[in-house]
Amino acid sequence: MYNQGAVEGAANTELGSRVFVYEVVGLRQGEETDQTSYPIRKSGSVFIRVPYNRMNQEMRRITRLGGTIVSIQPVTALQQVNGKASLGNATSEVSELATSGETANSEGNGKATPVNADDSEAKGFAKPPAEEQLKNKDKKGNTMTQAKAKKDHGDVPVNTYRPNAPFIGKVISNEPLVKEGGIGIVQHLKFDISAGDLKYIEGQSIGIIPPGLDKNGKPEKLRLYSIASTRHGDDVDDKTVSLCVRQLEYKHPETGETVYGVCSTHLCFLEPGADVKITGPVGKEMLLPQDTDTNVIMLATGTGIAPMRAYLWRQFKDAERAANPEYEFKGFSWLIFGVPTTPNLLYKEELEEIQQKYPNNFRLTGAISREQKNPQGGRMYIQDRVAEHADELWQLIKNEKTHTYICGLRGMEEGIDAALTTAAAKEGVTWSDYQKELKKAHRWHVETY
Repeated sequence: MYNQGAVEGAANTELGSRVFVYEVVGLRQGEETDQTSYPIRKSGSVFIRVPYNRMNQEMRRITRLGGTIVSIQPVTALQQVNGKASLGNATSEVSELATSGETANSEGNGKATPVNADDSEAKGFAKPPAEEQLKNKDKKGNTMTQAKAKKDHGDVPVNTYRPNAPFIGKVISNEPLVKEGGIGIVQHLKFDISAGDLKYIEGQSIGIIPPGLDKNGKPEKLRLYSIASTRHGDDVDDKTVSLCVRQLEYKHPETGETVYGVCSTHLCFLEPGADVKITGPVGKEMLLPQDTDTNVIMLATGTGIAPMRAYLWRQFKDAERAANPEYEFKGFSWLIFGVPTTPNLLYKEELEEIQQKYPNNFRLTGAISREQKNPQGGRMYIQDRVAEHADELWQLIKNEKTHTYICGLRGMEEGIDAALTTAAAKEGVTWSDYQKELKKAHRWHVETY
């Protein structure tokens, strides 16, 4: 349902450009959205740039696709407030990830951008102030969460199961990942998918539809979670899919009340044998290159480790290597992982085992914010580790066989860019321009939320 008064007020504004921006939530993923050009932001909102003469047409389109218009503002008004219009372009490519239709309780990859800084820190890096979040965009105003899928991934399965007909899987196991003394609740869930046709590959996501009704009395919408297992599943039998889920928890900014994520809480406390509604898979942006002689840089915070785990298991686990004789990884992978405490180092033993067994092919670097100090004496966040190794990372990134993957909360991107800007400048290279070329070459992969 949209606010007609807001539409009319925006349409009659005298603020110059006569181009307006619709903030929309709840656009569903389906055959129709596959044909449109909506720039979807994983935090739950879609920002659509609309010329004045197409406003009514776009409203009808949004309504047809199940969306709700939250606000309408003239582009110039946003430029005056933020210094630029931090908005997606109406011709931008569509993300293949459906939005959850919520804001505070949405869980792209399991959670939304937190309300308070402490919750941000629990994921391993400092959160920028709220007024800075709209500035974390590229020069065209697009968020750095999506790029065009590489053409050689055209046969990747997408949307085998849709929200109106989800697959009903069963919980096989639900194991805690945070050790004693750690912060928050993070679970590794394994689902039985043997009764269906759900196939996926590393780097994709699935949707989970929690039971019950939302605050408007409508069925809960799906939330997306990055898959934490390889295409063969944790048991290497093609019968399971696994997730790494953190229970979303934050303080309400006005009441101070503790709020828990609807879907993440549902998942974290599921018992083995319980049913779970699954959609997808979706996503082609975070897929590994098919070439096995590559360098893979992985920058992750918190449950952003999920796709990285899938990559590393495919590259190095003995059972996986045996199941994939056509894929024998010969390159180098480097994981820089940000968490608040040592007990929050998810999958710590498995990662250390890979490092010990393949010291020339895998490197693990931790950024433990509450236990380690950066050179300035502050807490060690992932951007500090990137700055520490910026020259070495820059040399790797210049290699045409290097792919970089970033997964976690959006606040991490700015610090990473700052560090690499400094390293590139030493050679007279402008990082922002170089990064654009990396994206065009499909060597810079980002999934932040």
